[in-house]
Amino acid sequence: MTIQSILGAIVIGAVIGAIGRLLLPGRQAIGWILTVVVGIVAALIGTAIAQVLGVETTPGIDWIELVMQVVLAIVGVGLVAGLRRGGTRV
Repeated sequence: MTIQSILGAIVIGAVIGAIGRLLLPGRQAIGWILTVVVGIVAALIGTAIAQVLGVETTPGIDWIELVMQVVLAIVGVGLVAGLRRGGTRV
């Protein structure tokens, strides 16, 4: 792994996490750093799933892979927000 690939993963993860958080209705009780972490994990898992399913890579944006990543980010942000909310109520 190079510094460029690590920085690229962070930037893409931040974008995917932010999109997932914006598309999830309601207020999420998680910070932006945790949103970025969820986005990075969602981007990595979404890419792996797309490769397993044989989604063809095309020049430009791979829309199917991007949709998978955003859906995983929505689910991840929802799960993390739910776990954090459940653990902080007294």
